[in-house]
Amino acid sequence: MFSQLPERLTERLRIEGDRPANPSGEFILYWMHHALRGHENPALDIALLTAENLKLPVFVYQQLPELEPYASDRHHAFILQGARDMQRELSARGIGYALHLERAGQRGLHLKDISTRAAIVITEDLPTRPMNQLISRLTESVTTPIVLVDTACVVPIPLVGRAYDRAFAFRDATEKLRQARVRLPWVEQPDPAVNFIPENLPFEPVNLESTDLAGLIRACDIDHGIGPVPDTCGGSTAGYQRWEAFKTTRLAKYARDRNDALLDGASRMSAYLHYGMVSPLRIAREAAAIPGAGADKYLDELLIWRELAYAFCRYQPNHETMTAIPQWAVETLTQHERDERPILHDWETLSRGQTADALWNAAQRSLLLRGELHNNVRMTWGKALLHWTASAAEALRLMIDLNHRYALDGRDPASYGGILWCLGQFDRPFFPPKPIFGTVRTRPAEEHAARLDSRKYSAKVTRPWKAPVPRVAVVGAGLSGLMCARTLADQGLDVTVFEKSRGPGGRMATRRVEPNLQFDHGAQYFTARDRNFVRHVQAWIQQGFVEEWVGRFVEIEGTNVRPRTDPPKRYVGMPNMRAVAGHLADDLSIRPETKIVRIEHNEASWELTDDAHAKYGSFDYLVVSVPAPQAAGLLSDHPLASEARAVPMSPCWAVMAAFESPVQSPWDAALVTGSSLAWVARNSSKPGRDSEDDSWVLHGSTDWSTAHRESTSEVAAELLLKEFANLTSAKLPSIVHLDAHRWLYSATPLMLDRHALFDADAGLAVCGDWLAGGRVQGAFKSGVAAAGCILRKIGIVSNPTAAASLFPKGSGQ
Repeated sequence: MFSQLPERLTERLRIEGDRPANPSGEFILYWMHHALRGHENPALDIALLTAENLKLPVFVYQQLPELEPYASDRHHAFILQGARDMQRELSARGIGYALHLERAGQRGLHLKDISTRAAIVITEDLPTRPMNQLISRLTESVTTPIVLVDTACVVPIPLVGRAYDRAFAFRDATEKLRQARVRLPWVEQPDPAVNFIPENLPFEPVNLESTDLAGLIRACDIDHGIGPVPDTCGGSTAGYQRWEAFKTTRLAKYARDRNDALLDGASRMSAYLHYGMVSPLRIAREAAAIPGAGADKYLDELLIWRELAYAFCRYQPNHETMTAIPQWAVETLTQHERDERPILHDWETLSRGQTADALWNAAQRSLLLRGELHNNVRMTWGKALLHWTASAAEALRLMIDLNHRYALDGRDPASYGGILWCLGQFDRPFFPPKPIFGTVRTRPAEEHAARLDSRKYSAKVTRPWKAPVPRVAVVGAGLSGLMCARTLADQGLDVTVFEKSRGPGGRMATRRVEPNLQFDHGAQYFTARDRNFVRHVQAWIQQGFVEEWVGRFVEIEGTNVRPRTDPPKRYVGMPNMRAVAGHLADDLSIRPETKIVRIEHNEASWELTDDAHAKYGSFDYLVVSVPAPQAAGLLSDHPLASEARAVPMSPCWAVMAAFESPVQSPWDAALVTGSSLAWVARNSSKPGRDSEDDSWVLHGSTDWSTAHRESTSEVAAELLLKEFANLTSAKLPSIVHLDAHRWLYSATPLMLDRHALFDADAGLAVCGDWLAGGRVQGAFKSGVAAAGCILRKIGIVSNPTAAASLFPKGSGQ
């Protein structure tokens, strides 16, 4: 099937299964995912030659799914920018191409269906565990032969033959192979005679030339809380611009400067190499043509350490687990697993760079803000996690998560190589053994800080994208507004939150009556199903201000009482529901008791006015995070006001009652139908709500609360308390406290899934739980979505030259 191909291509092949070409195949499919270029691309050349030999057209297909691990605005923007350059290349060569971006209205994965229509499927051989699993599933589901091609290494992975544990052994074993190939020019194959795209594709191909990337990404159900990196625009154009600048001005000094994170000694090419937007063959060839220690050392990093990691991942498929590291390292780390750790950090504390270690925080902030981490600092960053986790396996999990989630070069075999090195891979034992590490090489952050000024390094990696720093006003300090503000502030924007109440939280509210009596009279609990929200909730549990509420839950309809056994866990703030808001508000600039009554957009900025006629401004962006009717009033005649005005919101009466002895009830909380009550809960049954009195919160139903909208709190309390007595079928104990609060805007009958409204031209975002299905999780998702709208507006730069000019000379990492 491939006998007529030249050896320089066949040596890169790995065929999954022994299958003949599909005799009914309509075309040769090149499934492109990590070689986003139309030049010096071995997989593309094999596809073109195979298509010519079989007298079939060639078709290039790319898919970008929502559920891809660590999918975010950052990764999506970089990939789509690269795909746009690649689409131009393929179009110029007359090669048919279609991109399926999974998003609202275009959901569903179609690789299997398209593969069944192909005679042969050709794709890149990216030897990481997620891609290996995807290839295995595809191979099992279709009879079409799957051909994997190494597009990333100068020495083809199939020729290496095995995994190596030490760089010197790999260097020696591949020396002849490397020298025979590193300077070879690449001969491009002729363009096809027909520009072919199959008919009846099960999706609408995206034309990246004429589509707004920010709008496309907004429609994807991915993590919108990690913004694009303005100075690192994806694509071959930007990649080669960066390479040329490095080659002509810094490559000669690479051996001297590469380990100093304060200097611009690194090439910063790893993200472009990971996605194959630049040809590693060209990069190696051009570096090899330059004499000197700088180019020699760069080639050692590119061809030895990088390709060592590729071969290791290819021949060690369990490279995401502890089984990947040498046995001596596993044994010594296990022996020291019980060594005392000074502190255990949760995911959120780590991801935001909020530890007590200044250098480590700066390194993590580099990942968070810049999407990259200097390689010499990465070693210290990774090893530090052993001090803050209960086991080496947990440290490995967090290293993979934090690196892959934030780094543009994450999910690459070279990433796994660097991460596993922190646990002893590609290294030797060091004696005598040390606490926690055993004989694994240590790299104390304090020793690194002695040779790298942490303050200067932090200033370098946290420098603003532009001067002045964009200013954002957030109106409303409920959970949605706080999550938006927290996300934006963590990524370097200047954010001010305006809140009409005395403190943040909105309906994540707790009323304290006396030192030992309090009521969560707003949100009663929350569940977590969204994968991004789950990650935060787990961190909050570890930090101690969220805990699972394990109560006796029932449903009541008339006289029928049924236990609620639905699987989602219920969580509450500790020691009250305001704890979550207080955490998110920590170190944010918040102006409490400031009711904004008017907003004005003047040219490119926003000005706000409060009810005392004080003015605040000017702000580059405005986020309105209040209930829909209030948003409509504040937005006035802005087009987004009509969308908010169309969302009805109903009131809810909340009664707070405390009794001198426990109410005789076999349940702690009940969802009620067919009653003036919708919800009743023993507040004192929640964790952390210790009280001598038995405290309850009663929520009126939507219909009843609407009908009694104008009732006094005394009347509402008495009526709902009477209905509560009917529910319990028992005489209520003596009351020690009774009060009621009316939530004027509590819920909407509409099940919206807009997440956020955004006017990009004006820099105006609107968010709230009413836009994302309600509930606490909806508020979280809406706030993140609003932040994402602003981060995409700032971060997606279409012109690579403009992106490069964001930074003054010498500021690159």
